[in-house]
Amino acid sequence: MSFKYKLVQRKDFSEGASEDAKLYYAQALNNGTVSFEELCENIAEESALSSADVKGVFDRLVRQLKTHLQNGRTVVIDGFGSFRQTVGSRGSIQEEDFDAATMMKKPRIVFTPSKDLKSACQKVTFERISVKKGEESEQQG
Repeated sequence: MSFKYKLVQRKDFSEGASEDAKLYYAQALNNGTVSFEELCENIAEESALSSADVKGVFDRLVRQLKTHLQNGRTVVIDGFGSFRQTVGSRGSIQEEDFDAATMMKKPRIVFTPSKDLKSACQKVTFERISVKKGEESEQQG
């Protein structure tokens, strides 16, 4: 699998860099988007399920994820990964000064990919794409 990127020049934010210093950084090029509809059709083609059945399973999956995460549980989907809820807070000097209503941060959902899914990143090669000056503004986004 080839991961396509282009080089873009941006401000150098490293410590000690001059105000006008710039460096070239890799920027990933998106190779398109797969819609939910297309994904369901692809799964249906590889199984005994219809596209509508696949959509129904995804619908129930989201509903079940929401329920279990709200109850503080980690949801593990074999071959895919796990979802868990995490939260942070501001600190207080004294335990009795801690006020959850004002000091808790908004909870987030963390996804940890499975080993199998992570392996997709290990087999990547990099392919630099040259972008001509006139095309640069068209491809950004």
